[in-house]
Amino acid sequence: MKLGMFTSGYQRNPLEHCFQDAKRFGYDFIELWGGRPHAYAPDLKAGELDDVKRLIDKYEIPVLGYTPEHNGYPYNFMIGSELQRRDAVEYLKLSLDMAKELGSDYMLISPAHAGYETTYEEIWNRMEKTVRELGDHAEKVGVKLVVETLTPYESNAFKSANDAVELFKRVNSPYVVGMVDIVPPFVQHESIMAYLSKLGDKMYHMHIIDGDQGTDSHIVPGEGSIPLPELFKELKEAGYERTATLELVTGYINEPRLYARRAIDRAREYMKEAGF
Repeated sequence: MKLGMFTSGYQRNPLEHCFQDAKRFGYDFIELWGGRPHAYAPDLKAGELDDVKRLIDKYEIPVLGYTPEHNGYPYNFMIGSELQRRDAVEYLKLSLDMAKELGSDYMLISPAHAGYETTYEEIWNRMEKTVRELGDHAEKVGVKLVVETLTPYESNAFKSANDAVELFKRVNSPYVVGMVDIVPPFVQHESIMAYLSKLGDKMYHMHIIDGDQGTDSHIVPGEGSIPLPELFKELKEAGYERTATLELVTGYINEPRLYARRAIDRAREYMKEAGF
């Protein structure tokens, strides 16, 4: 199982620090956060793509995943008018194009909050329409579209393994796949490992990090309440051999380099105990 670094927590540091640290600390790849000042898709298209490619070549660290910023401001394809949805879709299509140029295997999206007045029918119609459009573009460019469930603190639209199963029934594309960030199932008292059995071949990626009940905080491994040593053993026995990103976001933004090192050291320790 390859372990990746998520770069969102480095947004107050130069992007080069991410590549330096991924190389120094022993990460296998980068999952690149697509927001300013680092890798916002329109900026990449306008010429900054070459800067990122130079870092990939210099440090010999691939960008296997690209995660454009899109479930806050100004983009959230689950809320607002049709004009606003179309704007978000066009932005995410451009992001898929940039993911391809970066050499990424996948691009990650997460359906965010659809608003308090929105019905389930409206949520699913909008999500199905949007993911189908993005899936068609993903197939065109040859990049997998990974759809991530979120916690109920973040979304009322896409929160569980059953939601993912339902989406893949509605949008049946080999380029639309799923994943599990282990915090959402943990805080909802859902089984993490059930994602593997329910999603089957659609289970493409993981975000592994620690967490606590009652919050969507992403915590350094070993400092929350998720039994991570046992989880790694279960993943080993289940034969999970795909990618996992250690998704530290902005909770450690003051010292991302220190906590990125601690996170990979802990994860490697757990993997060794599990026999990876």
